[in-house]
Amino acid sequence: MPVTRDLALPLAEIELRASRSSGPGGQHANVTASRIEAIFDVRASAALSDAQRARLLARLGPRVVAVAQDSRSQARNRELALERLRDRLARGLAVQRRRTATKPTAGSRKRRLESKRRQGERKRDRRRPEHGD
Repeated sequence: MPVTRDLALPLAEIELRASRSSGPGGQHANVTASRIEAIFDVRASAALSDAQRARLLARLGPRVVAVAQDSRSQARNRELALERLRDRLARGLAVQRRRTATKPTAGSRKRRLESKRRQGERKRDRRRPEHGD
């Protein structure tokens, strides 16, 4: 299962559990185990590098779980659970880019100073009139 550009997990490392789904489905829900739970053990994985393992452990913990019970079909729920697990792992492995510091634009400086001037005038207008007024 491809997760990122440089990481693909073998399906053997993902434990899939089926159980009875809650919610709608009528009598059908009582006889089929359509809820799927996809569990990935980060520590036991041989596909991860040490850096990837450390990042996932820090962000998501030792076990990453994704559950799907949206569909009445077990096969569709398996697809959904694997997709959710893939998304969760990809987000956990993503490296945040460093923010590039920028200067405020001339327009934003002008708007800020204009706002400060208006606020000062508003406060000045609220003062008690002086004897000369």
